[in-house]
Amino acid sequence: MSESKSELERRFSVAPMMDWTDRHCRYFHRLMSRHALLYTEMVTTGAVLHGDLERLLGFSETEHPVALQLGGSEPHDLARAAQIGERFGYDEINLNCGCPSERVQRGAFGACLMNEPALVADCLRAMQDVVSVPVTVKHRIGLGRAEDYAFVRDFVGTLETAGCRVFIVHARNAWLEGLSPKDNREIPPLRYEVVRRLKADFPASNFVLNGGLQSLDAAIEHGDGLDGVMLGRLAYHEPWVLSQVDERVFGEPPLSTRRGDIVEQMIDYAAIQCRLGVPLRSIVRHMLGLYHGQAGARQWRRTLSDSSLLAGADEGLLAQALMAVESAAQPLAVPFEGGADRA
Repeated sequence: MSESKSELERRFSVAPMMDWTDRHCRYFHRLMSRHALLYTEMVTTGAVLHGDLERLLGFSETEHPVALQLGGSEPHDLARAAQIGERFGYDEINLNCGCPSERVQRGAFGACLMNEPALVADCLRAMQDVVSVPVTVKHRIGLGRAEDYAFVRDFVGTLETAGCRVFIVHARNAWLEGLSPKDNREIPPLRYEVVRRLKADFPASNFVLNGGLQSLDAAIEHGDGLDGVMLGRLAYHEPWVLSQVDERVFGEPPLSTRRGDIVEQMIDYAAIQCRLGVPLRSIVRHMLGLYHGQAGARQWRRTLSDSSLLAGADEGLLAQALMAVESAAQPLAVPFEGGADRA
């Protein structure tokens, strides 16, 4: 395991993202950063307690450090799910108190839990009592359009009293009515200063900043003075940004090439997974942005998203996509012909 379970390195993490940060995505991201803390997509307690555990929770040892994010609001169920997560080897259990989707609201968890800090405290205590790994919370800075600092301050204070010491803060309110989850990531105004104020008011706890960070430069700038930053969609859509993290955040050498450091290793990984019956599509869908902004990016995306090519494909399609991107990146050869110039 790459990090101590009791003292996880939180300077940089990749956000939990529904339908995206599955085990194949995390394996891919880990190739680009040895130290980033990775998170699962949110898994509900009902799924953990009654679903296919290997499919839901299984992961590669190379993914460490990796945290399991749970969705739920019943302390006993969360405690049982946390125990299962620890047994599977996760380095942290995180409780989702930030998701604003209607489906999550109907389940009475996610962002609406911020209205019930005493219940969240009970949930945290129940999990802390049965696991030895850190139990953390991801939350918003408020609900609705009211910008009331006392609301989030009291929420954090209640949870700190319950023993929580790590708060991952999406620095926007969650508007639970009238906005889609996508709009909730973009329309409520960002207020990074609220996270700084929380850090000042609760210096014994760790605060990780999330939300609206559009570049690694911005993450480093806005995370100054806090305990860490968390990137979400930027890391997914432009994953090569993660290749800079070990150098710029952790002071270690960067990766060299997409081909040698990433694609060739993913070909080996895909070969193993395809033999286990995993469709290649489930792996390469996370890799479409690897060549973002580079010559050949369109050929890469087209090859790996072509339904006719993906049907029944194995790792050879990744090799084909690599050849396509490298061919597109080569300058056109101009044949030399001796003698006089031709008109």
